[in-house]
Amino acid sequence: MTSSASASSAASAYAGSPGSPGSPVVLDRRDGPYGEVVLRRHGELLQIIANGCFLMDTSDGRSERLLVDAARQALDGRSEPAVLIGGLGVGFSLAHAAQDPRWGRITVVEREAAVVDWHRDGPLSALSARAFADPRTTIAQRDLVTYVNETSDTFDALCLDIDNGPGWTVDKGNEGLYSPAGLAGCARVLRPGGVLAVWSARPSAEFEETLRNAGFKQVRTEEMPVARGVPDVVHLAVRPG
Repeated sequence: MTSSASASSAASAYAGSPGSPGSPVVLDRRDGPYGEVVLRRHGELLQIIANGCFLMDTSDGRSERLLVDAARQALDGRSEPAVLIGGLGVGFSLAHAAQDPRWGRITVVEREAAVVDWHRDGPLSALSARAFADPRTTIAQRDLVTYVNETSDTFDALCLDIDNGPGWTVDKGNEGLYSPAGLAGCARVLRPGGVLAVWSARPSAEFEETLRNAGFKQVRTEEMPVARGVPDVVHLAVRPG
């Protein structure tokens, strides 16, 4: 996985000279079943905008890497664990997982066809090409709630990076993922002792309680330190054996 600085540099190299920071430049705009999704370049950064709301950019992937690493560490040395990543985004989580040879099967579920396209042969391929080419990687273009309720596959870890997390969703349709019913689906695809790791733009004691009420154990939260403002966090929980 590239560092935050080199990731943005690689992305800008693909898109051309960033020039002055100025106004964002739209690289692609799509209308899909969930509304409008836009990829734009702002200076050296690539940004994803959904229905007019900023979701993420290529400025800093530390918390996404924490999401993957925290799940891996919580598995207590399980050999070649299978991981399901919910949400492709700008690709930080996938790229970091693929860089770690200890992971076995890596499955990514992403509902937006545009996002998958931007990684396959668009501007975001500068960040994820190696991960996409990794034989362990499978990309499933599906809604995650539908996927976890219908798939016959099971996983040792489920890393969720959907919207802004459980306490601050841009798309109201994503709220169900973090509800008791949504978490039941997450538990369904986890093997006994499997780890659920949930990225969030801010801590949520309420979500921790929801996890406990859904039957998860060893619920805890890891924070990503920031210079100012509210830290990104990863909520961790274990499906009982």
